[in-house]
Amino acid sequence: MKRKKRKQLKEDEFVTVFNRAVHYLKEHSQQIYVLIILAVAAALIFTGGKFISSRSQKKEGQVLAQILDLQSGLKTQPENVANLEEIAGGGRFSRLAYIFLATHFVESGDVDKARAYLEKFPKKRKDIFFYQAQDLLAQIYFQQKEFDKAIQIYRVIEEENPNVYSLDVILFHMAEVYEEKGENEEALALYRKIQEEYSNTYFGFDASQKVRKLEAKK
Repeated sequence: MKRKKRKQLKEDEFVTVFNRAVHYLKEHSQQIYVLIILAVAAALIFTGGKFISSRSQKKEGQVLAQILDLQSGLKTQPENVANLEEIAGGGRFSRLAYIFLATHFVESGDVDKARAYLEKFPKKRKDIFFYQAQDLLAQIYFQQKEFDKAIQIYRVIEEENPNVYSLDVILFHMAEVYEEKGENEEALALYRKIQEEYSNTYFGFDASQKVRKLEAKK
């Protein structure tokens, strides 16, 4: 029964699944591409008619279509990297080029290159794409064992508590950093917080397992 409920939660919570896939960036890059596209589609649906009526947003839509077309051929057409670099910028959807470039280079094994793209990501528009890029960057810091940099990013997001990004995802990722760093008490406090405040989420289940694991080590 619990397994069935867990499966249902995973299917129902789009943002949670989206960010869960990012945690396994290197192994699941294709799924991440699909989920980013779904996030874009959700954004377009949310803006509705306003998106269609605005000329500037229509232009952004054209940029989006171009980005999606370029990213789909990154593996077979290396020149698409340079084209995406030219498009990448501060626009609503042009920022996605940074995320696609970063995921491409993580998949290719060049984490430093991926990190460089994410560090360029514009910080002014704090929407789902901004927080996605920040989470990805923190995950790269985590992989490179720059734990304090990853924690700093997560602490800022925790303080901002954005309504466009699931905070349980951020707390869970931050707890994992603390755990890998060897600061089990900090990690345990975060896992307990997720367990108590997000008990009915996908990460709530995972946090419960982490709590049992860390408490058993005491």
